[in-house]
Amino acid sequence: MRTELAVIGAGPAGLAASLAAAARGTRVALVDAATETGGQFYRQPAAGLAAGRPEALHHRWRTWERLRDGLAASSVRVLTDHHVWCVERESGGFTVHALLGPEQEEPAEVHARAVLLATGGYEHVLPFPGWTLPGVVTAGGAQAMLKGGLVVPGRRAVVAGTGPLLLPVATGLAAAGVEVAALVESTGPGRLARHGLALAGKLPEGAGYAARLLRHRVPVLARHTVVRAHGDDRLTGVTVAALDTAGRVRPGTERQLVCDTLAVGHGMLPHTDLAEGIGCGLDGLAVAVDAEQRTDVPGVWAAGESTGIGGAALALAEGHIAGCSAAAFLRGTAPDPAPAALKARTKLSSSAAALDAAYVPPAHWPEQVTDDTVVCRCEEVTAGAVRDALDLGAGDERTVKLLTRAGMGWCQGRMCAAAVAGLAGCPPSPSRRPFARPVPLGVLARQHSQEELS
Repeated sequence: MRTELAVIGAGPAGLAASLAAAARGTRVALVDAATETGGQFYRQPAAGLAAGRPEALHHRWRTWERLRDGLAASSVRVLTDHHVWCVERESGGFTVHALLGPEQEEPAEVHARAVLLATGGYEHVLPFPGWTLPGVVTAGGAQAMLKGGLVVPGRRAVVAGTGPLLLPVATGLAAAGVEVAALVESTGPGRLARHGLALAGKLPEGAGYAARLLRHRVPVLARHTVVRAHGDDRLTGVTVAALDTAGRVRPGTERQLVCDTLAVGHGMLPHTDLAEGIGCGLDGLAVAVDAEQRTDVPGVWAAGESTGIGGAALALAEGHIAGCSAAAFLRGTAPDPAPAALKARTKLSSSAAALDAAYVPPAHWPEQVTDDTVVCRCEEVTAGAVRDALDLGAGDERTVKLLTRAGMGWCQGRMCAAAVAGLAGCPPSPSRRPFARPVPLGVLARQHSQEELS
């Protein structure tokens, strides 16, 4: 199909961008891999589950209702079940290449004059002994099970790691009837206090979560971390320990917590595969954009978590600004974003930067990773193999990958790249993958044949 603007990603940023552009007379196609719009933040239970009160699972439900109803009343063409694997520049615009449906075997193309990337983020996963046991899930995975499937991962859970996502996960599980044995947060209160001014606007939200934790009698272990998960066929418990000010485990502080579920997360990382594939520049690990959310590739905008992890409210503001800018570009007019969106972006960007500085994984987490701990699950590469590669002279992710195959599996390093970098003692680097997801060879062959015929 052909359109003026292709928006990739139907989470908060993509929805806001689509509505803003469509309201300014732009023909918009909103493309997303899920069966419903909303992204991970507004993930909805399947209609067949007949959820009685889905709003109980969500934060800012009224905002979602406004977005949902606005989308239904707009001219935006919604293309769900479209798994985008590449965006290609062509004469006069771009081609968005996607795979259709759950089997992802049939190709589809969207031709657009401009593209807006709202591809979101993914969880930062760090290994520890026992993390591959059944019963250990990511924090976002536990939340997705609850929101999308109305199921809980177990009866007694520990929620651990670092970052603001742990709060809604712990309170959500507790409200659903799970006994939350502890919320284990590696960041201490003092670190948050140092960013108190920038985080002042987050105090009411934080107080609300604190009240819910208290109501459900969830113990909070600040400046603690999980050092090991226990079990044979599945998780039976975890060992947690206190951290000193340098981020090292304090000897003698270990204690074991009985649980059948561990929901663990260490923040989020931006999804930049599509942006990198089309040649967009990066600012660290995020897509670099200007004040109008434009990338350095003409005709391409980016908004939301792909430009830096900042939460749904910031994504909404950035999406609105990007949609207005893209519409102005296509119409040859000046952008006219709402002043409230510009003000919100400034304020929320400051809060996001403070949260990013406050919530960091323990500096010495690799010291707790034993040599027999699997780091790359796809290729079954252990921490010992990574350390052997370092002894052979490897000093970065790419060299470790070449020597061990870590990151060469199905996920292409999305799960293990940050861990490999941490074990190698170097910062995570951009992925530079040619495709954003695995593509059947038949799809590539058919595309090549069509190009030859044309």
